[in-house]
Amino acid sequence: MTTSQVKSNKLSDIYRIIKLSLNGEQQDYTQGSIPRAVFLLAIPMILELSLESVFALVDMFFVSKLGPNAIATVGLTESVITLVYSIAIGLSTASTAIVARRIGEKNAGDAAHAGAQSIVIALIVTVILSISGILFAGDILSFMGANPEVVAEGAIFTRIMFGGCLFIILLFLINGIFRGAGDAAMAMKSLWVASIINIILCPVFIHFYGLKGAAIATVIGRCCGVLYQCYHLFKGKRILKFHAYQFKPDMKLIQSIFNIGWPATLQFLIASGSWIILARLVAETGGTNASAGYQIAVRNFVFFILPAWGLSNAAATLVGQNLGAKQIDRAEQSVLLTAKYNAIFTGFVMILFLFFATPIIRFFTHDAEVVQYGALSLQIIGSAYIFYGIGMVMTQALNGAGDTRTPTVINFVCFWLFQIPFAYILSKGLHLNATGAFIAIPVAETCIALLAWYFFKKGKWKEVKL
Repeated sequence: MTTSQVKSNKLSDIYRIIKLSLNGEQQDYTQGSIPRAVFLLAIPMILELSLESVFALVDMFFVSKLGPNAIATVGLTESVITLVYSIAIGLSTASTAIVARRIGEKNAGDAAHAGAQSIVIALIVTVILSISGILFAGDILSFMGANPEVVAEGAIFTRIMFGGCLFIILLFLINGIFRGAGDAAMAMKSLWVASIINIILCPVFIHFYGLKGAAIATVIGRCCGVLYQCYHLFKGKRILKFHAYQFKPDMKLIQSIFNIGWPATLQFLIASGSWIILARLVAETGGTNASAGYQIAVRNFVFFILPAWGLSNAAATLVGQNLGAKQIDRAEQSVLLTAKYNAIFTGFVMILFLFFATPIIRFFTHDAEVVQYGALSLQIIGSAYIFYGIGMVMTQALNGAGDTRTPTVINFVCFWLFQIPFAYILSKGLHLNATGAFIAIPVAETCIALLAWYFFKKGKWKEVKL
């Protein structure tokens, strides 16, 4: 066989895998080639979150045209909204772990039942969050260190975003259910529906309604994504099929979901809370321009971290399904291979941030001081990007096994006992101001990666029963 024929065959194989992964056909991820299983899951998961990343940048691009106050409002609101994301991701993590375990055991009925009970929990939680956010929108921005002008201009944006909490939580949760079932293609399509509608409506609504238009467009887009999900859960022909009787509260199953979900929620609340404190610290020590530059840098950080998160989600599904099928060695090999792929990707991104930070930030704003702060924060945050990628895979592997408590402890130690005090010492004690907060981020994330790797290699996650 000639060299050209070998290359042709490889390209043909790659095309076949991509096509198969996007079709969403039911696959058995507990058998066969591990690299193939990783790519079949990872491709739609990466594409799923890549478009969400694109929307985050598109949203910031149009909002940035409204000035530093608008940028600060969106950034500070998103920092608090990450608390909602944390609850959504916590419930999603629990659902992914239980659904994946049941699918690995070849029990699709119980997997659907677990997913339905997760939705019941989500509906109860959403009512509390939405009411609180709507009533205290202005207070939330003030707490985050926003000046009175930002509060006056941005409270309506914050109010609308919190009013749409239901769609944030359901979008993440139901996609977690799909991913646990190995139906990553459907999770991808759901988020694509939401993000594409967001991208189309965002500039239009901002033109007519200003800053609040961005919030309205986001809520409408996510609502459409959830409706698309629900259609395929109830009327579609996917791996899982939901029925009305599965939503009758099952206290034993709810307790099981809660036992996995609350540490997972706390895990992400700890991380989100730390980001909130750092965002406030930047605003306090650097002012509105530093806050605006930092928020633009964070959006770019998120743009590249979400695809890496998608690859990490593949590890969670593979661990859960293979543990359910009693394929423990295969579960471990899947994680190590996924970590290798993520390290390669985040390594390239790290180089990009270190050498091209200024032109990246300048794409969003030409305000010299905002560009200066944004480029500096992006370079510092990006200096440890490869560790973010490895740490995410290790953490998601533990979560996928149902061991949500270990990553929670790691997050608490590294974020609250180390990162926040370290940031304050650098910012205020050593008078580095906003730069001190920037430096604390990569140092803490590196510690998380190393600890997560250590606990994964210890192997206690292999013994978790769900």
